[in-house]
Amino acid sequence: MTGKVKPVNIVRTETNLSESTSDLLVIEEPLEIRVGYGPEENRQQHCLSVTMRTPGDDEHLCLGFLFTEGVISSTNEVLSAKYCRNVTEQDGGNNVMRVELKPVINYNPADYNRNFYTNSSCGVCGKASIEQVQVACQPITGNFEVNRELISQLPGKLLTLQDVFKHTGGVHACGFFNRDGELLVHKEDVGRHNALDKLIGVLLIQENLPAAEGVLMLSGRISFELVQKAIRAGIPVIAAVGAPTSLAVELANNFGVTLIGFVKDSGFNIYSHEERIK
Repeated sequence: MTGKVKPVNIVRTETNLSESTSDLLVIEEPLEIRVGYGPEENRQQHCLSVTMRTPGDDEHLCLGFLFTEGVISSTNEVLSAKYCRNVTEQDGGNNVMRVELKPVINYNPADYNRNFYTNSSCGVCGKASIEQVQVACQPITGNFEVNRELISQLPGKLLTLQDVFKHTGGVHACGFFNRDGELLVHKEDVGRHNALDKLIGVLLIQENLPAAEGVLMLSGRISFELVQKAIRAGIPVIAAVGAPTSLAVELANNFGVTLIGFVKDSGFNIYSHEERIK
């Protein structure tokens, strides 16, 4: 957890008692994502986004973000993803990362028109239009199925691995499980969309996209942008301990995703495409 938590002094009160003690907070810092593009003799730079994230796994975050935004389709289109070493600690230090696209990639900054700042709660706020959010999404098909008993087990399996959450209670988590309930990848972050981009970034590097043979488990609610990112990654089933939004259910229905909310030991709610749950 090095670099992800910070100790602070607090006053803890219980009933009529209070005491000075220490606590741990999850670190939240900005990450500026820059894109290097163009021919070798005339490289250009575009500041694509600033997101508030928990430091760590920044390469996964950047690659996952560029993939879910439709900027790249594979790591074969990327030369490198590195921190900008010419940025001083005062100006950002390890909070600025530049992803170099291969010269053959046609990148037009105007195609990614969005506000410059994305907060830790919402990854969709900067989009110029709803149509832009659904970039490069294809309907989910295939014959993937999963047992309903396994779905109920996933929150507990994910919780046991949420180290930062155990110490701070201040992060979101997501995990990708196969049909046998084996956890393949999991990530934590102060932003739910960042956690998912980090997870998708790992799958991208592993060349395991589309992720058509598994279940995405989320630690909180299911929002529109999380469904969009999962669709982009080809994930057929999304489950969460919280509720989905209306737009999330609409998107899942339209793109063939099985959406499950309020998952607990005793059961859950299926909001779309229940045919995948046995």
